[in-house]
Amino acid sequence: MDSHQLKCKSLPKNIHLVEEFVDTICDEFHVSNNYFGNIIVAVTEAVENAIIHGNKKNPRKNIFVTFEQKPAVLSFTIEDQGNGFDYNNISDPTDISKESNSNKGRGMYLIKSLADKVIFSDNGKKIELLFDISSINNELAIDRINQLKIYSEAKQHQKNLNSNDKSTSKNK
Repeated sequence: MDSHQLKCKSLPKNIHLVEEFVDTICDEFHVSNNYFGNIIVAVTEAVENAIIHGNKKNPRKNIFVTFEQKPAVLSFTIEDQGNGFDYNNISDPTDISKESNSNKGRGMYLIKSLADKVIFSDNGKKIELLFDISSINNELAIDRINQLKIYSEAKQHQKNLNSNDKSTSKNK
């Protein structure tokens, strides 16, 4: 089993280190460009969540990104030094029935849409993203692109509704 770890300070500017880390691993394992996009977006989104929500951008705290090659699976584990969170109670950003301008839950939605499996542990301070490299195919990539389009359309619809509500209240 092959493994690598990246440790970086909890600063948004360190996202480029994570991108380089993922890029190097994907090159090493000959991951296709289609699947590389899923991996890089999911991992960087999880790291951003760890920096912003987990460690509260505290530069004295670290983020750990661990890569492990498992049988037919690429595993990326992201761990922060925060207090954790209730991962069983994450907002659904595609639910347009909720009137909110918040992007709450957007990152988790992306992560769960792009990874084949997501495992939370240590009270939400650790998230493992699994990418099944044996199932990488064009059909799966197209399905994931369609899921993201649905999400984007729902967010745009919600934004338009919010914009119309503001215009209506100004005209009164």
